[in-house]
Amino acid sequence: MSRRTARLGRWLVLALVGTLLASACEFDGAYDLPLPGGPVDADDAITLTAEFADILNVVPKSPVMVDDVTVGEVRDVERIGWHAKITMLIRDDVDLPDNAVAEIRQVSLLGEKYVALAPPAEGASDGRLGDGDNIPLSATGRNPEVEEVLGALSFLLSGGGVAQLGTITRELNEAMSGRQQDLRHLLGSLTDVVATLDDQKADIIRAMQSVSDLTGTLNAEKETVTGALDVAGPAIKVLADQHDELVAMLTALDRLGTVGTRVITASKDDLLASLAHLQPILAELHEAGDQLAPGLNLILSFPFPKEASEVVRGDYANTSIRADINLENLLPPGTTIPDLPIPDVPLPDLPPAGEVPTDVQNCLRSADLASAACAKVLADLDLLSSLRTTCQQDRYRANPVCQALAAVPTVPLGELGDLFGRSLGSSLSSGQPSAESSTRALYGGTS
Repeated sequence: MSRRTARLGRWLVLALVGTLLASACEFDGAYDLPLPGGPVDADDAITLTAEFADILNVVPKSPVMVDDVTVGEVRDVERIGWHAKITMLIRDDVDLPDNAVAEIRQVSLLGEKYVALAPPAEGASDGRLGDGDNIPLSATGRNPEVEEVLGALSFLLSGGGVAQLGTITRELNEAMSGRQQDLRHLLGSLTDVVATLDDQKADIIRAMQSVSDLTGTLNAEKETVTGALDVAGPAIKVLADQHDELVAMLTALDRLGTVGTRVITASKDDLLASLAHLQPILAELHEAGDQLAPGLNLILSFPFPKEASEVVRGDYANTSIRADINLENLLPPGTTIPDLPIPDVPLPDLPPAGEVPTDVQNCLRSADLASAACAKVLADLDLLSSLRTTCQQDRYRANPVCQALAAVPTVPLGELGDLFGRSLGSSLSSGQPSAESSTRALYGGTS
């Protein structure tokens, strides 16, 4: 070895030692040695971390790539619980969203592993990936290993799916042999079914939505349903305890149905005859129409109008009755009382006092049966009888009062009561008022 070469070796050793002393860092082996031509300069780089469920054989100094271009390297690998966490140093000019994904890939079939960074397939955020950011476990993954692919292929080829394909093909051939027409018809039917399902797609979706809404409602009413089920338990127990009674009841109902059927069959002709006899009654009721309801309403208060039900309230009665009595209502139908003019003649002599009551005398003196004095006489049966007796005398027959009284037909007292009762009852039940109240109306006048 030349002196010059030895001197260069000593300088390199001194430089290495100086570097180690100047850095004041712990030396961890070859990973701490700087390599020429590194992918990134620490002054122009940012530090990222990423968590992986499985990092395979990724080690420090493994490259980090974006779109197959090396942009950094792995600086550290550590275990965090049941997964791994790697620290990466990448160039600060790499433009990636802050929700970027990381994946461990392989350069070639037997090549080295590297970490690939890429934006998400969809939903990239507006933020940028920066120094100190961490890519979570949910956004990382790895490609399958060659050993895994070969193992799956081996399982498929040796007793796996490939071996079973021959059996499946042979069984299908045997099942379809001689049934081509049936299969063709089946496929045609399936086409129709699929077309029908496609036409009913909206209804099916709506039904599924309704089922979803029902499920949501049931979920919201879960406590109510649970309470109902809790209450149903004792009820079912009661039914179980009364099982024999329920069976006996159903048996009795079965026998009752048999007897009822026999009775209805035996009485069918009589029942049809009774219904036929009811037909005229129902027809008459139908003919009565709207007239039936007022009659039924009047039955409740007969012989008084329905307004009479308001007279008695509880245990007392409180009402007033006004009865207008008109002689025309009391006389037999067809009887009229003519209006007699009052003649302008001298009044005859009145009977001596004591023989005729004073009220009768005042009535005769008024010469008008419609006067107040005669109204008082007509309201008293005794005075009316005395007036009739007096008017039968010859000297009083010319008196206008007697002439008017003679024109009124005589009605026996008994018949008068019956006639009055019938007329009063008719007036009360009809609700129609009598003629206008006046003194002349007492004997049938109109004024």
